[in-house]
Order: sequence, then structure tokens, then C-alpha cells
Amino acid sequence: MDIAITAGEPAGIGPDLVLQLAQQQDYSRWVVIADPDLLQQRARALGIPIALQDWQSKTANALRVLPVSMAEPCQPGQLNPNNAPYVLATLDQAIDGCRQGQFAALVTCPVQKSVINEAGIAFSGHTEYLQQRCGVSKVVMMLATDGLRVALATTHLPLRQVADALSQESLEQVLRITHHSLQTQFAIPNPRILVCGLNPHAGESGHLGREEIDIMIPVLQQLQTEGLDLSHPLPADTLFTPGYLQQADAVVAMYHDQGLPVLKHMGFGNAVNITLGLPIIRTSVDHGTALDLAGSGRADTGSLATAIGYALSMAASRGHSTPHGGAQHG
Repeated sequence: MDIAITAGEPAGIGPDLVLQLAQQQDYSRWVVIADPDLLQQRARALGIPIALQDWQSKTANALRVLPVSMAEPCQPGQLNPNNAPYVLATLDQAIDGCRQGQFAALVTCPVQKSVINEAGIAFSGHTEYLQQRCGVSKVVMMLATDGLRVALATTHLPLRQVADALSQESLEQVLRITHHSLQTQFAIPNPRILVCGLNPHAGESGHLGREEIDIMIPVLQQLQTEGLDLSHPLPADTLFTPGYLQQADAVVAMYHDQGLPVLKHMGFGNAVNITLGLPIIRTSVDHGTALDLAGSGRADTGSLATAIGYALSMAASRGHSTPHGGAQHG
């Protein structure tokens, strides 16, 4: 089945990435949700020969596009708040198409939160927008690259707020969602999940903090009795070593910069952002709009290629057919 790709902020590198990657790999299962005039204009700027067609057509050697019109023409690198509603309209089309079964997954190119807010639209990011539009109470951010998947118990919080944000209820939700997603979207029947402690040395028996004892261990013990294969809280500087990681299908880190620096070191340029807990499959590039590179031809397509590969693989695991079974990732 087809996957939807939103081209993101029109002044950023999203359109470039789509066009550049279409020169490198099979795009027969892609449906790009964007303004066709934008794609043609950017293709000319990049010197890329590209033919576009309606998304429901199947002509060979032409990129399928579900058209959404911008309010005003766009110049690479120049943000325009008048085009902010266009960005959200592409997302709405993609979400609705996935929920109605027209698309097997959604892959998102980067958006610029600041210009959407400048347009007077409250917007804190793709993840929160998808959560609200899909009507779910909890989602989990996971980043993945070959050999490592890291899910986050908390995301974009100041460090001094992290401990207060952790609760037994929220940690249980994160672990259940991660476990279920590994089973249903990654085809891992009995996933092994390693859990980072919050404090140095995982609290050192309470001498360096009690969150492991008071919050984490009761939740882990309860879920272990239900059959979930979870570690006890492990010091992050121990967990993120080859001997431990080779046993793991995923890691749950307690905060953003506990887990993601390791993952990005391992897979810089080839990592993917995945939103778990949605009724749809959503993957994304792990970088921003790179306004200074838009229209230059120097944007790196690695993360978008990885995001598309994961989307196809996850759709196959959920039961959709994909060409050659999609790309599998360990």
C-alpha cells in the first residue's frame, strides 16, 4: 500500500529532500502531499528533471502528488507566516488518509514551529499535533537507527523538571506503549526492553536519589509479573555499552539528553523519529528545516531515506504489503 509523505515547511529542505531522494530510489509507493507548483519550482532550482501526476494515477516515472495549495509563492529559505495554514493542511490530509485506510503510513519532513506560531496558530510540534488530531491521550517519542531504538519517558523539558514529571502512571504508559509497538509495528513477539535509571548509578540504593526505588521499581515489578521482559533500572553509562545493547530490542531513557546523544552518535544522518501510541504509523526525519540549505542541492537525504524505510517495514509488520517487504532494521 502507498505511504504519505508531507513535504513540510515550504521554505525549508523538505521539498528538496523529496525531489533528491526520488532520483535515488523507487518512489512508486509514495504519495507526496504538497503544492505541485512548489515542487516544480524547487526542482528547477535544483536542476532535477521531474514529472508529477495526480496521486491516484499510476504512470511510470512520474511522482504522485496529492495537491494542497500554498497561500503565496515561496522562496527557499524565506519563511512566510501566510503559508503556515498550508503546512497544517498537508498534515490533515495525510492523517485523514491514513485513518481512512488510503495510506499505510505517514512520513513527515520538517516543519518550522516558530513561523506557525507567528501566524497565530498554537503549535508545539508534529508529535503533539498528531496526538491531538488522532484523539489519543498518550504518545511516546522513539528515535531509531540500525542497531538501537530509544524511547523517551519525558521529552522536551528543562532538566530541573524531569524528576517531577516522572510518575508511576506515566512510566507505566510509556512502557506499555513501547512494548505493544515493538510487537505490532516491529514484529518482535517478546521484546526485551532495557530501562535507564534516572539518577547516576541508578540512584545507588537511594543514596543518589529515590526515584528508582519509589517510582520505577514498583512499575517494573508489576509489568514483569504480567510477562513484559523489562530490566531493572540500569545506570545509563552501563546500559549504553555493547554487552547490554546486544541483548536489547529497545531502551527506555528517562529524559531527552540521556538517550539521544548515544543514538545520534551511532546513527548520525541515518536516524528516524517515530511516534508510538498513535492509531497510524508515523515516522519522521530527525533534523530541522535547514533554511540555509533550501534550494542548494546540499541537503542530505539520509534521514528521509531511513524514515521511509522504517515506514515501509512497520507497515509490513502491521500487515500491509510493501514492495520487497520493506527495509528491515535491527
